[in-house]
Amino acid sequence: MSDIYESAANSLGLFNSPCLTKVELRVACKGISDRDTLSKPDPCVVIKMQSHGQWLEVDRTEVIRSCINPTFSKVFTLDFYFEEVQRLRYELYDISSSHNGMREADCLGAMECTLGQVSIEIQLLILFSLLLKTIHHFLYLQITAEELTGNNDYVELSFSARKLDDKDFFSKSDPFLEIYRENDDNTQQLVHRTETVMNNLNPAWKTFKTSLNSLCSGDHERILKCTVWDWDSNGKHDFIGEFQATFKEMRSAMDGKQVTIIKMHSFLDYIMGGCQIQFTVAIDFTASNGDPRNSCSLHYIHPYQPNEYLKALVAVGEICQDYDSDKMFPAFGFGARIPPDFKVSHDFAVNFNEDNPECAGIQGVVEAYQNCLPKIQLYGPTNIAPIIQKVANFASEEMHTKEAMQYFILLILTDGVITDMADTREAIVHASHLPMSVIIVGVGSADFTDMEMLDGDDGILRSPKGEPVLRDIVQFVPFRNFKHASPAALAKSVLAEVPNQVVDYYNSKGIKPKCPNPTPPTLHIAKPTRLHPLIPKPTHLHP
Repeated sequence: MSDIYESAANSLGLFNSPCLTKVELRVACKGISDRDTLSKPDPCVVIKMQSHGQWLEVDRTEVIRSCINPTFSKVFTLDFYFEEVQRLRYELYDISSSHNGMREADCLGAMECTLGQVSIEIQLLILFSLLLKTIHHFLYLQITAEELTGNNDYVELSFSARKLDDKDFFSKSDPFLEIYRENDDNTQQLVHRTETVMNNLNPAWKTFKTSLNSLCSGDHERILKCTVWDWDSNGKHDFIGEFQATFKEMRSAMDGKQVTIIKMHSFLDYIMGGCQIQFTVAIDFTASNGDPRNSCSLHYIHPYQPNEYLKALVAVGEICQDYDSDKMFPAFGFGARIPPDFKVSHDFAVNFNEDNPECAGIQGVVEAYQNCLPKIQLYGPTNIAPIIQKVANFASEEMHTKEAMQYFILLILTDGVITDMADTREAIVHASHLPMSVIIVGVGSADFTDMEMLDGDDGILRSPKGEPVLRDIVQFVPFRNFKHASPAALAKSVLAEVPNQVVDYYNSKGIKPKCPNPTPPTLHIAKPTRLHPLIPKPTHLHP
Protein backbone atom coordinates (compact mmCIF):
# COMPACT_ATOMS: atom_id res chain seq x y z
CA MET A 1 0.00 0.00 0.00
CA SER A 2 1.36 3.39 -0.96
CA ASP A 3 1.92 6.07 1.69
CA ILE A 4 -0.61 8.25 -0.12
CA TYR A 5 -3.29 5.57 0.03
CA GLU A 6 -2.53 4.64 3.62
CA SER A 7 -2.83 8.27 4.68
CA ALA A 8 -6.11 8.66 2.83
CA ALA A 9 -7.42 5.35 4.17
CA ASN A 10 -6.67 6.36 7.74
CA SER A 11 -8.40 9.68 7.21
CA LEU A 12 -11.42 7.89 5.77
CA GLY A 13 -11.62 5.45 8.67
CA LEU A 14 -11.14 2.44 6.42
CA PHE A 15 -9.26 0.53 9.09
CA ASN A 16 -11.96 0.85 11.74
CA SER A 17 -13.84 -2.30 10.69
CA PRO A 18 -12.85 -5.56 8.99
CA CYS A 19 -12.58 -5.24 5.23
CA LEU A 20 -15.15 -7.35 3.43
CA THR A 21 -13.06 -7.75 0.31
CA LYS A 22 -10.90 -5.81 -2.10
CA VAL A 23 -11.86 -4.51 -5.53
CA GLU A 24 -9.52 -3.76 -8.41
CA LEU A 25 -10.48 -0.86 -10.67
CA ARG A 26 -9.07 -0.29 -14.16
CA VAL A 27 -9.54 2.85 -16.23
CA ALA A 28 -9.61 3.62 -19.94
CA CYS A 29 -10.61 6.76 -21.87
CA LYS A 30 -11.77 7.36 -25.40
CA GLY A 31 -12.08 10.57 -27.35
CA ILE A 32 -9.84 12.93 -25.37
CA SER A 33 -9.85 16.21 -27.26
CA ASP A 34 -6.69 17.22 -29.06
CA ARG A 35 -6.67 20.82 -27.84
CA ASP A 36 -3.08 21.52 -28.71
CA THR A 37 -2.60 21.61 -32.47
CA LEU A 38 1.10 20.85 -32.11
CA SER A 39 0.84 17.76 -29.90
CA LYS A 40 -1.56 15.19 -28.55
CA PRO A 41 -2.59 15.16 -24.85
CA ASP A 42 -0.59 13.35 -22.17
CA PRO A 43 -3.42 11.91 -20.01
CA CYS A 44 -3.39 10.80 -16.40
CA VAL A 45 -6.31 9.86 -14.11
CA VAL A 46 -6.40 10.67 -10.40
CA ILE A 47 -8.82 8.78 -8.15
CA LYS A 48 -10.09 10.37 -4.95
CA MET A 49 -12.36 9.25 -2.13
CA GLN A 50 -14.66 11.49 -0.12
CA SER A 51 -14.19 11.97 3.60
CA HIS A 52 -16.07 14.53 5.68
CA GLY A 53 -16.96 16.52 2.60
CA GLN A 54 -13.40 16.61 1.26
CA TRP A 55 -11.86 14.69 -1.61
CA LEU A 56 -8.63 12.93 -0.67
CA GLU A 57 -6.36 11.46 -3.30
CA VAL A 58 -6.06 7.68 -3.15
CA ASP A 59 -3.80 7.05 -6.14
CA ARG A 60 -3.23 7.96 -9.78
CA THR A 61 -2.41 6.27 -13.06
CA GLU A 62 0.75 6.59 -15.05
CA VAL A 63 1.04 9.32 -17.67
CA ILE A 64 0.62 8.07 -21.25
CA ARG A 65 2.32 10.36 -23.71
CA SER A 66 0.60 11.62 -26.87
CA CYS A 67 -2.56 9.52 -26.62
CA ILE A 68 -6.23 10.38 -27.13
CA ASN A 69 -7.56 6.87 -26.34
CA PRO A 70 -5.48 5.69 -23.36
CA THR A 71 -5.87 2.37 -21.56
CA PHE A 72 -3.98 2.72 -18.30
CA SER A 73 -2.03 -0.19 -16.86
CA LYS A 74 -2.31 1.13 -13.31
CA VAL A 75 -4.72 -0.88 -11.17
CA PHE A 76 -6.48 0.81 -8.24
CA THR A 77 -7.01 -1.56 -5.31
CA LEU A 78 -9.64 -0.43 -2.82
CA ASP A 79 -11.16 -1.99 0.28
CA PHE A 80 -14.86 -2.66 -0.29
CA TYR A 81 -17.44 -2.12 2.47
CA PHE A 82 -21.06 -2.89 1.65
CA GLU A 83 -22.30 -0.97 4.69
CA GLU A 84 -20.70 2.31 3.62
CA VAL A 85 -21.30 4.75 0.77
CA GLN A 86 -17.80 4.99 -0.67
CA ARG A 87 -17.87 8.00 -2.98
CA LEU A 88 -15.21 8.09 -5.67
CA ARG A 89 -14.11 10.88 -7.98
CA TYR A 90 -12.11 10.37 -11.16
CA GLU A 91 -10.24 13.38 -12.50
CA LEU A 92 -8.66 13.31 -15.96
CA TYR A 93 -5.62 15.51 -16.53
CA ASP A 94 -3.42 16.49 -19.45
CA ILE A 95 0.06 16.50 -17.95
CA SER A 96 2.67 18.93 -19.19
CA SER A 97 5.19 17.10 -21.33
CA SER A 98 8.05 18.77 -19.45
CA HIS A 99 7.35 16.86 -16.22
CA ASN A 100 4.84 14.52 -14.60
CA GLY A 101 3.73 16.93 -11.87
CA MET A 102 0.20 18.21 -11.37
CA ARG A 103 0.92 21.87 -10.81
CA GLU A 104 0.85 22.73 -14.51
CA ALA A 105 -1.71 20.09 -15.45
CA ASP A 106 -4.96 20.90 -17.24
CA CYS A 107 -8.06 19.17 -15.91
CA LEU A 108 -10.02 17.72 -18.84
CA GLY A 109 -12.97 16.31 -16.91
CA ALA A 110 -14.18 14.68 -13.72
CA MET A 111 -16.89 12.23 -12.71
CA GLU A 112 -18.23 10.92 -9.44
CA CYS A 113 -19.78 7.57 -8.54
CA THR A 114 -19.82 5.12 -5.66
CA LEU A 115 -17.74 1.98 -5.36
CA GLY A 116 -21.01 0.06 -5.02
CA GLN A 117 -22.20 1.33 -8.40
CA VAL A 118 -19.02 0.19 -10.12
CA SER A 119 -19.04 -3.18 -8.35
CA ILE A 120 -22.60 -4.09 -9.32
CA GLU A 121 -22.24 -3.00 -12.96
CA ILE A 122 -18.71 -4.44 -13.42
CA GLN A 123 -18.14 -1.91 -16.19
CA LEU A 124 -19.20 1.70 -15.85
CA LEU A 125 -19.12 3.73 -19.05
CA ILE A 126 -19.47 7.47 -18.54
CA LEU A 127 -20.23 9.83 -21.40
CA PHE A 128 -19.14 13.40 -20.75
CA SER A 129 -20.48 16.30 -22.74
CA LEU A 130 -17.64 18.79 -22.40
CA LEU A 131 -18.02 22.34 -23.67
CA LEU A 132 -14.96 23.30 -25.67
CA LYS A 133 -15.32 26.94 -26.65
CA THR A 134 -18.73 26.82 -28.38
CA ILE A 135 -18.64 23.16 -29.42
CA HIS A 136 -19.68 20.18 -27.31
CA HIS A 137 -17.01 17.49 -27.24
CA PHE A 138 -17.83 13.96 -26.06
CA LEU A 139 -15.43 11.98 -23.90
CA TYR A 140 -15.87 8.41 -22.67
CA LEU A 141 -14.43 7.20 -19.39
CA GLN A 142 -14.68 3.46 -18.79
CA ILE A 143 -14.16 1.96 -15.33
CA THR A 144 -13.92 -1.80 -14.92
CA ALA A 145 -14.23 -3.53 -11.53
CA GLU A 146 -13.02 -6.94 -10.49
CA GLU A 147 -12.96 -8.51 -7.07
CA LEU A 148 -9.50 -9.32 -5.81
CA THR A 149 -9.87 -12.96 -4.91
CA GLY A 150 -8.73 -13.72 -1.39
CA ASN A 151 -7.89 -16.96 0.40
CA ASN A 152 -11.45 -17.75 1.48
CA ASP A 153 -11.56 -21.26 0.07
CA TYR A 154 -11.60 -24.35 2.25
CA VAL A 155 -9.98 -27.71 1.75
CA GLU A 156 -11.10 -31.14 2.97
CA LEU A 157 -8.25 -33.54 3.69
CA SER A 158 -8.14 -37.24 4.50
CA PHE A 159 -4.98 -38.97 5.71
CA SER A 160 -4.22 -42.62 6.24
CA ALA A 161 -1.09 -44.68 6.86
CA ARG A 162 0.09 -48.24 6.29
CA LYS A 163 2.50 -50.45 8.22
CA LEU A 164 3.56 -47.92 10.83
CA ASP A 165 6.33 -48.84 13.22
CA ASP A 166 5.13 -50.48 16.40
CA LYS A 167 6.41 -48.46 19.36
CA ASP A 168 4.60 -50.40 22.07
CA PHE A 169 5.79 -53.68 23.55
CA PHE A 170 2.45 -55.08 24.67
CA SER A 171 0.10 -53.59 22.06
CA LYS A 172 0.09 -51.82 18.73
CA SER A 173 0.85 -48.12 18.44
CA ASP A 174 -1.84 -45.47 18.97
CA PRO A 175 -1.02 -43.06 16.13
CA PHE A 176 -2.10 -39.47 15.57
CA LEU A 177 -0.99 -36.97 12.90
CA GLU A 178 0.09 -33.34 13.18
CA ILE A 179 0.35 -30.94 10.24
CA TYR A 180 2.59 -27.87 10.41
CA ARG A 181 3.07 -25.11 7.88
CA GLU A 182 6.33 -23.28 7.38
CA ASN A 183 6.01 -19.53 7.93
CA ASP A 184 7.92 -16.85 6.08
CA ASP A 185 10.30 -16.46 9.04
CA ASN A 186 11.06 -20.22 8.94
CA THR A 187 9.06 -20.91 12.10
CA GLN A 188 6.46 -23.66 12.09
CA GLN A 189 2.75 -23.22 12.85
CA LEU A 190 0.52 -26.11 13.88
CA VAL A 191 -2.40 -26.31 11.45
CA HIS A 192 -4.22 -29.47 12.54
CA ARG A 193 -3.94 -32.38 14.92
CA THR A 194 -6.00 -35.48 14.18
CA GLU A 195 -7.70 -37.73 16.64
CA THR A 196 -5.80 -40.73 17.99
CA VAL A 197 -6.57 -44.10 16.43
CA MET A 198 -6.02 -46.66 19.17
CA ASN A 199 -4.09 -49.89 18.66
CA ASN A 200 -3.76 -49.64 14.89
CA LEU A 201 -0.73 -49.69 12.56
CA ASN A 202 -2.88 -48.89 9.49
CA PRO A 203 -4.88 -45.87 10.68
CA ALA A 204 -7.36 -43.88 8.60
CA TRP A 205 -7.95 -40.57 10.36
CA LYS A 206 -11.21 -38.68 10.04
CA THR A 207 -11.62 -36.22 7.18
CA PHE A 208 -11.20 -32.66 8.37
CA LYS A 209 -11.80 -29.22 6.88
CA THR A 210 -9.58 -26.17 7.17
CA SER A 211 -9.23 -22.92 5.29
CA LEU A 212 -6.53 -22.62 2.64
CA ASN A 213 -5.43 -19.47 4.43
CA SER A 214 -4.83 -21.43 7.62
CA LEU A 215 -3.24 -24.39 5.84
CA CYS A 216 -0.78 -22.59 3.60
CA SER A 217 -1.69 -18.86 3.56
CA GLY A 218 -3.19 -19.51 0.14
CA ASP A 219 0.25 -20.39 -1.23
CA HIS A 220 0.11 -23.83 -2.85
CA GLU A 221 3.93 -23.94 -2.92
CA ARG A 222 4.33 -23.47 0.84
CA ILE A 223 6.08 -26.34 2.64
CA LEU A 224 3.92 -28.48 4.95
CA LYS A 225 5.33 -30.97 7.44
CA CYS A 226 3.30 -33.99 8.55
CA THR A 227 4.46 -35.82 11.67
CA VAL A 228 3.05 -39.08 13.07
CA TRP A 229 3.26 -39.83 16.78
CA ASP A 230 2.43 -42.78 19.01
CA TRP A 231 0.18 -41.37 21.70
CA ASP A 232 1.11 -41.90 25.34
CA SER A 233 -1.10 -41.02 28.30
CA ASN A 234 1.80 -39.33 30.11
CA GLY A 235 2.21 -36.86 27.25
CA LYS A 236 5.61 -38.26 26.19
CA HIS A 237 4.51 -39.33 22.74
CA ASP A 238 6.89 -41.46 20.66
CA PHE A 239 7.99 -40.20 17.28
CA ILE A 240 7.04 -42.56 14.42
CA GLY A 241 7.93 -40.63 11.29
CA GLU A 242 7.39 -37.52 9.18
CA PHE A 243 7.42 -36.19 5.64
CA GLN A 244 7.42 -32.78 3.96
CA ALA A 245 5.60 -31.65 0.85
CA THR A 246 3.93 -28.60 -0.61
CA PHE A 247 0.16 -28.46 -0.81
CA LYS A 248 0.52 -28.65 -4.59
CA GLU A 249 2.53 -31.87 -4.29
CA MET A 250 -0.05 -33.29 -1.87
CA ARG A 251 -2.84 -32.60 -4.34
CA SER A 252 -0.90 -34.32 -7.11
CA ALA A 253 -0.17 -37.38 -4.96
CA MET A 254 -3.65 -37.72 -3.48
CA ASP A 255 -6.79 -38.64 -5.37
CA GLY A 256 -10.04 -36.63 -5.25
CA LYS A 257 -11.30 -38.55 -2.24
CA GLN A 258 -8.39 -37.44 -0.10
CA VAL A 259 -8.22 -33.72 -0.93
CA THR A 260 -11.09 -31.51 -2.06
CA ILE A 261 -11.02 -27.74 -2.41
CA ILE A 262 -14.31 -26.13 -1.47
CA LYS A 263 -14.88 -22.79 -3.15
CA MET A 264 -16.21 -20.18 -0.70
CA HIS A 265 -18.07 -17.58 -2.71
CA SER A 266 -18.11 -13.99 -1.54
CA PHE A 267 -20.83 -11.36 -1.39
CA LEU A 268 -19.33 -9.61 -4.41
CA ASP A 269 -19.27 -12.89 -6.33
CA TYR A 270 -23.07 -12.86 -6.12
CA ILE A 271 -23.44 -9.11 -6.70
CA MET A 272 -21.16 -9.18 -9.76
CA GLY A 273 -23.05 -12.25 -10.95
CA GLY A 274 -26.28 -10.27 -11.11
CA CYS A 275 -27.78 -10.61 -7.61
CA GLN A 276 -30.09 -7.68 -6.89
CA ILE A 277 -30.88 -6.26 -3.45
CA GLN A 278 -34.63 -5.57 -3.21
CA PHE A 279 -35.00 -2.85 -0.58
CA THR A 280 -38.36 -2.36 1.17
CA VAL A 281 -39.27 0.20 3.85
CA ALA A 282 -41.93 -0.14 6.56
CA ILE A 283 -42.78 2.90 8.72
CA ASP A 284 -44.52 2.98 12.10
CA PHE A 285 -47.58 5.28 12.08
CA THR A 286 -48.92 4.43 15.54
CA ALA A 287 -50.29 7.15 17.82
CA SER A 288 -47.37 6.84 20.24
CA ASN A 289 -45.31 8.84 17.72
CA GLY A 290 -47.36 11.95 18.55
CA ASP A 291 -49.41 14.23 16.33
CA PRO A 292 -47.28 15.06 13.25
CA ARG A 293 -48.51 18.66 13.45
CA ASN A 294 -46.84 19.02 16.85
CA SER A 295 -43.12 19.83 16.86
CA CYS A 296 -42.62 17.23 19.62
CA SER A 297 -43.85 14.42 17.35
CA LEU A 298 -41.37 11.92 15.96
CA HIS A 299 -43.16 12.42 12.60
CA TYR A 300 -42.95 16.22 12.65
CA ILE A 301 -41.69 17.55 9.33
CA HIS A 302 -39.31 20.39 10.12
CA PRO A 303 -38.57 22.66 7.16
CA TYR A 304 -34.82 22.44 7.68
CA GLN A 305 -34.08 19.46 9.92
CA PRO A 306 -35.15 15.89 8.97
CA ASN A 307 -36.72 13.80 11.71
CA GLU A 308 -35.26 10.50 12.91
CA TYR A 309 -37.44 8.48 10.55
CA LEU A 310 -36.08 10.36 7.55
CA LYS A 311 -32.49 10.25 8.79
CA ALA A 312 -32.59 6.46 9.21
CA LEU A 313 -34.43 5.92 5.93
CA VAL A 314 -31.98 7.95 3.86
CA ALA A 315 -28.87 6.61 5.60
CA VAL A 316 -29.75 2.95 4.96
CA GLY A 317 -31.48 3.51 1.63
CA GLU A 318 -28.56 5.41 0.10
CA ILE A 319 -26.41 2.31 0.47
CA CYS A 320 -28.96 -0.29 -0.64
CA GLN A 321 -29.99 1.66 -3.74
CA ASP A 322 -26.61 1.03 -5.39
CA TYR A 323 -27.44 -2.69 -5.52
CA ASP A 324 -30.90 -2.35 -7.09
CA SER A 325 -30.78 -1.65 -10.81
CA ASP A 326 -34.30 -0.22 -11.25
CA LYS A 327 -34.11 2.02 -8.13
CA MET A 328 -37.79 1.34 -7.37
CA PHE A 329 -38.50 0.75 -3.67
CA PRO A 330 -41.76 -0.49 -2.10
CA ALA A 331 -42.75 1.55 0.97
CA PHE A 332 -45.38 0.45 3.49
CA GLY A 333 -46.87 1.81 6.68
CA PHE A 334 -48.41 0.11 9.69
CA GLY A 335 -50.52 1.09 12.69
CA ALA A 336 -52.62 3.83 11.05
CA ARG A 337 -56.19 4.40 9.96
CA ILE A 338 -56.09 5.00 6.23
CA PRO A 339 -58.51 6.54 3.75
CA PRO A 340 -61.10 6.17 2.43
CA ASP A 341 -62.80 4.10 5.17
CA PHE A 342 -60.12 4.79 7.84
CA LYS A 343 -59.77 1.21 8.98
CA VAL A 344 -56.55 0.26 10.76
CA SER A 345 -53.93 -1.27 8.45
CA HIS A 346 -50.57 -2.82 9.26
CA ASP A 347 -49.26 -3.14 5.71
CA PHE A 348 -50.63 -0.32 3.56
CA ALA A 349 -48.77 1.28 0.65
CA VAL A 350 -47.44 4.68 1.68
CA ASN A 351 -48.23 6.00 -1.81
CA PHE A 352 -51.77 4.52 -1.41
CA ASN A 353 -51.31 2.48 -4.59
CA GLU A 354 -51.77 -1.08 -3.38
CA ASP A 355 -51.19 -2.45 -6.90
CA ASN A 356 -47.84 -0.67 -7.16
CA PRO A 357 -46.36 0.40 -3.80
CA GLU A 358 -42.98 1.19 -5.36
CA CYS A 359 -41.45 4.66 -5.17
CA ALA A 360 -38.86 6.06 -7.57
CA GLY A 361 -35.60 6.18 -5.65
CA ILE A 362 -35.05 6.98 -2.00
CA GLN A 363 -36.24 10.52 -2.67
CA GLY A 364 -39.50 9.04 -3.94
CA VAL A 365 -39.94 7.17 -0.64
CA VAL A 366 -39.26 10.38 1.28
CA GLU A 367 -41.88 12.27 -0.73
CA ALA A 368 -44.48 9.51 -0.37
CA TYR A 369 -43.90 9.47 3.40
CA GLN A 370 -44.30 13.24 3.70
CA ASN A 371 -47.39 13.28 1.47
CA CYS A 372 -49.20 10.54 3.36
CA LEU A 373 -48.84 12.03 6.85
CA PRO A 374 -51.69 14.59 6.49
CA LYS A 375 -54.01 11.95 5.00
CA ILE A 376 -53.85 9.27 7.70
CA GLN A 377 -54.77 8.98 11.37
CA LEU A 378 -52.05 7.65 13.63
CA TYR A 379 -53.51 4.82 15.68
CA GLY A 380 -52.25 1.36 16.72
CA PRO A 381 -51.33 -1.24 17.87
CA THR A 382 -47.69 -1.78 16.88
CA ASN A 383 -47.90 -5.00 14.85
CA ILE A 384 -44.96 -5.79 12.57
CA ALA A 385 -45.66 -9.44 11.74
CA PRO A 386 -47.97 -8.53 8.79
CA ILE A 387 -45.31 -6.51 7.00
CA ILE A 388 -42.66 -9.20 7.59
CA GLN A 389 -45.08 -11.77 6.15
CA LYS A 390 -45.83 -9.54 3.14
CA VAL A 391 -42.16 -9.18 2.19
CA ALA A 392 -41.62 -12.87 2.97
CA ASN A 393 -44.28 -13.67 0.37
CA PHE A 394 -42.29 -11.67 -2.21
CA ALA A 395 -39.11 -13.50 -1.21
CA SER A 396 -40.88 -16.87 -1.35
CA GLU A 397 -42.00 -16.21 -4.91
CA GLU A 398 -38.44 -15.27 -5.86
CA MET A 399 -37.03 -18.41 -4.25
CA HIS A 400 -39.04 -20.57 -6.65
CA THR A 401 -38.03 -18.72 -9.81
CA LYS A 402 -35.44 -20.12 -12.16
CA GLU A 403 -32.94 -17.29 -11.65
CA ALA A 404 -33.41 -16.88 -7.85
CA MET A 405 -31.05 -13.93 -7.82
CA GLN A 406 -32.99 -11.36 -5.78
CA TYR A 407 -32.35 -10.85 -2.07
CA PHE A 408 -34.83 -8.85 0.03
CA ILE A 409 -33.96 -6.37 2.77
CA LEU A 410 -36.82 -5.07 4.90
CA LEU A 411 -36.11 -1.90 6.87
CA ILE A 412 -38.62 -1.44 9.72
CA LEU A 413 -38.66 1.99 11.40
CA THR A 414 -40.63 1.92 14.66
CA ASP A 415 -40.94 3.94 17.85
CA GLY A 416 -42.41 1.48 20.29
CA VAL A 417 -42.75 -1.92 21.86
CA ILE A 418 -44.30 -4.36 19.40
CA THR A 419 -47.61 -5.88 20.45
CA ASP A 420 -47.59 -9.06 18.34
CA MET A 421 -44.37 -10.64 19.58
CA ALA A 422 -45.52 -14.25 19.15
CA ASP A 423 -46.61 -13.67 15.55
CA THR A 424 -43.43 -11.71 14.85
CA ARG A 425 -41.24 -14.53 16.12
CA GLU A 426 -43.19 -16.96 13.94
CA ALA A 427 -42.79 -14.68 10.89
CA ILE A 428 -39.04 -14.28 11.42
CA VAL A 429 -38.48 -18.04 11.78
CA HIS A 430 -40.35 -18.55 8.51
CA ALA A 431 -38.42 -15.74 6.79
CA SER A 432 -35.07 -17.23 7.88
CA HIS A 433 -35.60 -19.91 5.21
CA LEU A 434 -35.97 -17.25 2.50
CA PRO A 435 -33.62 -14.81 0.69
CA MET A 436 -34.43 -12.09 3.18
CA SER A 437 -32.99 -9.97 6.00
CA VAL A 438 -34.84 -7.71 8.46
CA ILE A 439 -33.35 -4.47 9.79
CA ILE A 440 -35.16 -2.75 12.65
CA VAL A 441 -34.29 0.79 13.71
CA GLY A 442 -35.85 1.91 16.97
CA VAL A 443 -36.81 5.59 16.81
CA GLY A 444 -37.38 7.67 19.96
CA SER A 445 -36.81 6.81 23.62
CA ALA A 446 -39.05 3.77 24.16
CA ASP A 447 -38.01 0.55 25.89
CA PHE A 448 -36.73 -1.72 23.11
CA THR A 449 -35.87 -4.76 25.25
CA ASP A 450 -38.09 -7.07 23.19
CA MET A 451 -36.36 -5.95 20.00
CA GLU A 452 -33.02 -7.12 21.36
CA MET A 453 -34.49 -10.62 21.66
CA LEU A 454 -35.46 -10.59 17.98
CA ASP A 455 -31.88 -9.75 17.02
CA GLY A 456 -30.70 -13.20 18.06
CA ASP A 457 -27.12 -12.13 18.81
CA ASP A 458 -27.42 -13.34 22.42
CA GLY A 459 -29.15 -16.62 21.64
CA ILE A 460 -31.17 -18.52 19.06
CA LEU A 461 -34.57 -17.00 18.34
CA ARG A 462 -37.38 -19.54 18.34
CA SER A 463 -41.00 -19.49 17.27
CA PRO A 464 -43.70 -19.95 19.94
CA LYS A 465 -43.72 -23.63 18.92
CA GLY A 466 -39.99 -23.92 19.62
CA GLU A 467 -38.76 -23.97 16.02
CA PRO A 468 -35.36 -22.21 15.78
CA VAL A 469 -34.42 -19.74 13.07
CA LEU A 470 -32.43 -21.30 10.26
CA ARG A 471 -30.25 -18.18 9.96
CA ASP A 472 -29.83 -15.04 12.05
CA ILE A 473 -31.54 -12.52 9.74
CA VAL A 474 -32.52 -9.70 12.13
CA GLN A 475 -30.42 -6.71 13.10
CA PHE A 476 -31.81 -4.20 15.61
CA VAL A 477 -30.29 -0.82 16.44
CA PRO A 478 -31.78 2.02 18.55
CA PHE A 479 -31.43 5.34 16.72
CA ARG A 480 -30.61 7.08 20.01
CA ASN A 481 -27.26 5.27 20.08
CA PHE A 482 -26.31 7.29 17.00
CA LYS A 483 -27.99 10.59 17.86
CA HIS A 484 -24.66 12.39 18.07
CA ALA A 485 -23.01 10.41 15.28
CA SER A 486 -23.32 10.70 11.53
CA PRO A 487 -26.17 8.88 9.70
CA ALA A 488 -23.44 6.89 7.96
CA ALA A 489 -22.48 5.36 11.32
CA LEU A 490 -26.05 4.14 11.79
CA ALA A 491 -26.15 2.61 8.32
CA LYS A 492 -22.80 0.94 8.89
CA SER A 493 -24.04 -0.67 12.09
CA VAL A 494 -27.33 -2.02 10.74
CA LEU A 495 -25.97 -3.22 7.40
CA ALA A 496 -22.69 -4.78 8.54
CA GLU A 497 -24.18 -8.29 8.82
CA VAL A 498 -26.04 -8.26 5.48
CA PRO A 499 -23.22 -9.53 3.22
CA ASN A 500 -22.70 -12.64 5.36
CA GLN A 501 -26.47 -13.17 5.54
CA VAL A 502 -26.67 -13.08 1.75
CA VAL A 503 -23.79 -15.55 1.36
CA ASP A 504 -25.14 -17.83 4.10
CA TYR A 505 -28.51 -18.05 2.37
CA TYR A 506 -27.15 -18.94 -1.07
CA ASN A 507 -24.65 -21.40 0.41
CA SER A 508 -27.41 -23.10 2.40
CA LYS A 509 -29.37 -23.56 -0.85
CA GLY A 510 -26.35 -24.68 -2.84
CA ILE A 511 -26.80 -21.73 -5.22
CA LYS A 512 -23.57 -20.63 -6.87
CA PRO A 513 -23.05 -17.12 -8.21
CA LYS A 514 -23.36 -16.66 -11.94
CA CYS A 515 -20.41 -15.55 -14.01
CA PRO A 516 -20.21 -11.77 -14.46
CA ASN A 517 -22.30 -10.63 -17.40
CA PRO A 518 -20.01 -10.15 -20.43
CA THR A 519 -22.48 -7.83 -22.19
CA PRO A 520 -21.43 -4.25 -23.01
CA PRO A 521 -21.55 -1.84 -20.07
CA THR A 522 -24.49 0.43 -19.40
CA LEU A 523 -23.94 3.95 -20.66
CA HIS A 524 -24.24 6.71 -18.05
CA ILE A 525 -24.43 10.30 -19.23
CA ALA A 526 -22.75 12.84 -17.02
CA LYS A 527 -24.01 16.41 -16.78
CA PRO A 528 -22.53 18.81 -19.36
CA THR A 529 -19.55 20.68 -17.97
CA ARG A 530 -17.10 23.22 -19.23
CA LEU A 531 -13.90 21.68 -20.41
CA HIS A 532 -11.62 24.48 -19.25
CA PRO A 533 -11.51 25.42 -16.53
CA LEU A 534 -13.56 22.48 -15.21
CA ILE A 535 -12.29 22.71 -11.65
CA PRO A 536 -9.54 24.74 -10.03
CA LYS A 537 -6.06 23.47 -10.67
CA PRO A 538 -5.14 21.00 -7.90
CA THR A 539 -2.19 22.86 -6.48
CA HIS A 540 -2.64 20.90 -3.24
CA LEU A 541 -1.81 17.59 -4.93
CA HIS A 542 1.55 15.97 -4.53
CA PRO A 543 3.83 16.84 -7.46
